[in-house]
Amino acid sequence: MTAPSMATAKVRRAEVQRERILAAAKQCFIERGFHAASMANIAEAAGMSPGLIYRYVENKSAVVLAIIEEQLEKVRADIAALDSDCDLPERTIARVNQWRDADPGIMNPALFLEMSAEGTRDASIGAAIRVSDRQTRAEVIAWMCRPKATGGLGLDREAAVARALLMQCIIEGLAVRTVREPDLDRNEVERVVRLFFDCLLAPTR
Repeated sequence: MTAPSMATAKVRRAEVQRERILAAAKQCFIERGFHAASMANIAEAAGMSPGLIYRYVENKSAVVLAIIEEQLEKVRADIAALDSDCDLPERTIARVNQWRDADPGIMNPALFLEMSAEGTRDASIGAAIRVSDRQTRAEVIAWMCRPKATGGLGLDREAAVARALLMQCIIEGLAVRTVREPDLDRNEVERVVRLFFDCLLAPTR
């Protein structure tokens, strides 16, 4: 194996190990809560020694920051896939059902709450969450402002700013609701989501 390919393989191994650590950390945070979950717990869940885990992450705060960045990348991909013909109500309903079913491919609502609470105690985590929120909202605004001919909604900036914030609040609220009211009637949730988007996507006057 040549030196460049060895270096590439080494980087890939490190990425795989970090992904393994993050997956284990998410599960520990969900099951135990942020403060009760130790780095030793995370190492055990990842099938690694406590000493080895510190080769890839500095501490618990670094793990949370990596999870936030991972989530931001997924949200950006979701936003990039939006176009003027996408069925936002249907997408949102599907996401609510994923939250209810604890789909491992998306951010768990209980983990979202744990990280939000930790952001009030850890300045670096709080700052990262605020940056993530603002970047996500900025990309939604940009999509809403794009002309319909290029896949956007063709809104003026003032309307897009207000609607993007409202959309963010509602979707995050739905995530929290799946934790607090897991037995909430699915048909009622669907009705409310469609009502909300009927208002959100109505043409500006």
